Parts: sequence; C-alpha cells; structure tokens
Amino acid sequence: MVGTIVNVLTIIIGSLIGYFMRNGIKEEYKTTIMDGLGLAVLIIGIMGSIETESVLIVIISIVIGSIIGEIIGIEKKLDNMGYKLEKRFGNGDSNFSKGFITSTLVFCVGAMAIVGSLEAGLTENYQTLFAKSILDGVAAIIFTSTLGIGVIFSIFPVFLYQGGITLLSASLKDILTPDIINEMSAVGGLLILAIGINLLGIKKIKIGNMLPSLLVPIVILLIKGYIGF
Repeated sequence: MVGTIVNVLTIIIGSLIGYFMRNGIKEEYKTTIMDGLGLAVLIIGIMGSIETESVLIVIISIVIGSIIGEIIGIEKKLDNMGYKLEKRFGNGDSNFSKGFITSTLVFCVGAMAIVGSLEAGLTENYQTLFAKSILDGVAAIIFTSTLGIGVIFSIFPVFLYQGGITLLSASLKDILTPDIINEMSAVGGLLILAIGINLLGIKKIKIGNMLPSLLVPIVILLIKGYIGF
C-alpha cells in the first residue's frame, strides 16, 4: 500500500498548491489552461488506446460496458456523490462536482493505476506508482487551480481502487495476463480520450457509465482462451 499512500499524498499536496494558486490566475487564463489540459488529455488517451492488439475487443468492451453502466446508473451515482460533497465542503463552488469527477476518472482510469498496483502487491515494486504519483500531483495542481477544491476528494476513489488491486494482486496475477492488461489499458485510453473531449466542451460524454468497459476485456479474453480461438 506504500505506493498508493504516496499517490494519495501527492494528490493532496498538489490540490492544496492549486487551491492557493487559484485566486492568482485570471479567468481567461484558466480557460486557456483548461483547453490546453483537455488537448493533453486527448493525446494521452490516443496514445493509450492505440496499444490494443484487437480493435474489435475494444469496440465490444465499450458497447457492453456502456450498456451495463447505463443499467447501473454509475454516472448518476458519481454525480450524486459529487453534489453531496459539494453541499458539505464546496462553499458555493459551482465546479466542485466537475473537479471531483474529472480528477477521479483521470487518476483511476489508465494503465499505470492497474499495472502499478499489481507490481506493488506482487513484487513490492513501487516505481510505477511513484511515477504516477508525480504526474497526478502535477495534474492535481492544474485541476484544482481551474476546477476548485473538489479535486482533493478524488483521493478516496484512488485509495480504494488502487489499494484494492494491490491487496487482491495475488489472486489476480493468474487472471490479469499481459494481454488482458494491454486491452484493459487500451479501453482505459479510450475513456481518457473521452475525458479530454468533455474538458474541451466538444460533447458531454457519460464516461462514468462506460467504466464497466474496463472489465469486459477480462471476460472476452478468458472466454477466448477457454474455447481456444
């Protein structure tokens, strides 16, 4: 859990730095910064998604995962959580919920969160999570300076998500083969791409409802391996 704890601490530190910087940044600068961040997130998403060895698996995963997410209503649940936190801690910050949800998705969706947590649990190698911690800390500064203090509350999903994978890593090591992790990462890259589209205001994509897509490659590739094609 060392890597996850360090990750959480860097997000807290980055969020606090961003919060105190916030009033010193003019509104027009914030808009430009958010546009630049949106473009950067797009590139990160594209780089992650093209790692796939099978576009068909990614497409099927997104479709099936989105249907499951719509049935469960994950996006609505995330929104409700964000609004509850906003009422209690937001102090009238209209971007509180957006900051919480956006940062949670960025910090949790991606290859480094999965691979780093597995490495931490299986081999006590924290290098990937330490590298992710630095990136997340910098991102937290930018997110909080533009979207507000809601970003800091993303530490709870990050802790539960990465910590859960680390604790379950021994059980997951035979399931999460390199091929499966690669396709999960590709799907994650596509979701990160969608986050960038949201940040740029091109279209509001319900990314929360697509989160089950990350798990679909596990099922597809396990079935594929079982029936041998």
